[in-house]
Amino acid sequence: MAAMHALLSGFAPIWILTGIGYAAGRGGLLGEQAESVLGRFVFHVAMPAALFTMVSGSRPAAFAHPSMVAFAAGTALVSASGYAVGRRFFGRKRAEAAVSGMASGYVNSANLGIPVAVHVLGDASFVAQVILFQVLFVSPVVLTLLDSGTRGGGVAAGGLRRMLTMPVRNPVIMASLLGVAVSAAGWQPPAAVTHSCDVLGAAAVPTALITLGLSLCGGPGGGEVGAAGDGTGRLTGRTEVGVAVALKTVVQPLVAFLVAGPLLGLPDHQVLAVVLCSALPTAQNAYLYAREYGLDTGLARHCVVASTVVSMGTLSFGAWVLGPSR
Repeated sequence: MAAMHALLSGFAPIWILTGIGYAAGRGGLLGEQAESVLGRFVFHVAMPAALFTMVSGSRPAAFAHPSMVAFAAGTALVSASGYAVGRRFFGRKRAEAAVSGMASGYVNSANLGIPVAVHVLGDASFVAQVILFQVLFVSPVVLTLLDSGTRGGGVAAGGLRRMLTMPVRNPVIMASLLGVAVSAAGWQPPAAVTHSCDVLGAAAVPTALITLGLSLCGGPGGGEVGAAGDGTGRLTGRTEVGVAVALKTVVQPLVAFLVAGPLLGLPDHQVLAVVLCSALPTAQNAYLYAREYGLDTGLARHCVVASTVVSMGTLSFGAWVLGPSR
């Protein structure tokens, strides 16, 4: 009962804020450009502020923990599988396949992972490590693929120069690197700076969910998901979403369990933490990144919504099977 209450309390803000965004979009309350403006605000302003605050106060040594090895293994394998499936079976180009990989393996660790961890696991320390891992390791890889896939990746076309300068041009990576530098130097920014970043960063998640709700009303990149280059329409789109959601909600926690349990032999409470965090649904970042790079947002948007629904079952099952009361 406690685990179910934790799940409901974690999922409630997602549904409510997304519903508010959808209602605002249907009613035309925020205007025709609201999705674009809010999406850019999150990507270029609010999210970098949140990431800088988070990373600057982190301890990189936490990544050496065996639990992170298990989580990273599941994330790497499933994300690579999502990328490969998108390329091989659905005709996606590099940037679009990067979104497929992110939709398959990038978990909603912040606004859903934290409340679930606090109520089910008793603390959110492991979730904090998961957030940092995704910010510092997964996001740069995804953004590099997105940048090279949409701007031209060949050396002759300036692809190498763009790759080397991307940290300066991309606010998400730049904020993360600045946070790493501050953390490594042991420097404490002035209170006015940290407080401003805290306030601004707090707007990232709710605004992202409002933007996601707005996108459900249609518009550019909306509607049914169609695989690039095949033109089969609705059936292929649903199949692609189904594959990505299955990778995210079933395969990723299963791989994490096999690595954490039989392979590494971690204690039960650590196995539970790894599996629950791996079973979290797709983060709305996948949609935001696709929108920012001018890609079809249908796949990412549908994966966020569908995986959020399915994960209520998989998270409950994982907490019941692996929890201390089993």
